[in-house]
Amino acid sequence: MGIKLDLEPLALCGDCMSRPIIIAGPCSAETEDQVLKTARELSSRGIRIYRAGIWKPRTRPNAFEGVGTEGLKWLQMVSKETGMLTTTEVANAKHVEDCLKHGIDILWIGARTSANPFAVQEIADSLKGVDIPVMIKNPVNPDLELWIGAFERINNAGIKKLVAIHRGFSAYDKSLFRNEPQWQVPIELRRRIPELKIITDPSHICGNRHMLYDVSQKAMDLNFDGLIIETHITPDEAWSDAKQQITPQVLKELLSRLIFREEGDLNATINLAELREQIDKLDDKLIQIFEKRMKVVEEIGKHKKENNITILQSQRWDDIVRNRINLGSRKGLSEDFILKVFQAIHQESINHQTVVMNSSEETVK
Repeated sequence: MGIKLDLEPLALCGDCMSRPIIIAGPCSAETEDQVLKTARELSSRGIRIYRAGIWKPRTRPNAFEGVGTEGLKWLQMVSKETGMLTTTEVANAKHVEDCLKHGIDILWIGARTSANPFAVQEIADSLKGVDIPVMIKNPVNPDLELWIGAFERINNAGIKKLVAIHRGFSAYDKSLFRNEPQWQVPIELRRRIPELKIITDPSHICGNRHMLYDVSQKAMDLNFDGLIIETHITPDEAWSDAKQQITPQVLKELLSRLIFREEGDLNATINLAELREQIDKLDDKLIQIFEKRMKVVEEIGKHKKENNITILQSQRWDDIVRNRINLGSRKGLSEDFILKVFQAIHQESINHQTVVMNSSEETVK
């Protein structure tokens, strides 16, 4: 079901809010010199929106947690000298108050804060009567409703210029990514709130500078609206998240390589319609196959019930996983995809067998 927010178009500095929106700057404002030098380099390369963390919520104590309010004066200097718009993260009402006093142009709410409705509501209350764009990062966990709830709270406070930042999601398992992108979550957000702009944060998704291009290109291929990329004058010397930051020159080179695709002309749309019709028919067949599979699963459940056998058969499940992954690989399908699909099928099979195993004899018959 669609979500209706009271939104206004973003029009801040000419075309800087047209696709692609590019926001760049250091993870943290460290010194006045570092902030200004980075801003000058970015401005000379056409970047119009400058980001820098002033307050840094770190996972563990004794890490660098930002320079605090003093850094807002440096962002004022950036704005005055280069004409760039400035943006920083806020996590409470005091942060909002300080930013407004120093003329910060755009605020953003971080992933740790967006996961806390109390904190988001505090920020919303502090923004009543204010007209300022607010960007909201996804919560650390893939909870779409929680993310949407943050937009609703800020929108209810009268903020009509909203942007979503997709920065990936925490995962317990080891991964190539610092934060798993889980593209299906922002895609569903776009479906639910189609008028909301979505930009991707490849820096926090990757956790390293080597994967930034691939993630950035995928965001553009998905028709997201822009990128927020951590950029530092000397990234290897950065006080926080050094591995994921790049120089302004490398940023320029990365952006120059990106392909910005369009919605498509009429002929392409017609071709897509034909292909999508094929997809729809195949999906119908998949649903029918799933239905038939679950009927077989239920028959197996009846046999297990009659013979007092447990639902989970670990060896059988291990065999299925290995065999299906091998088959999928021969068909050009990734191991990750096959594993996720069959994990979902297995869970649904368990659910069906659980109903059978715990039903009365009359129900089973």
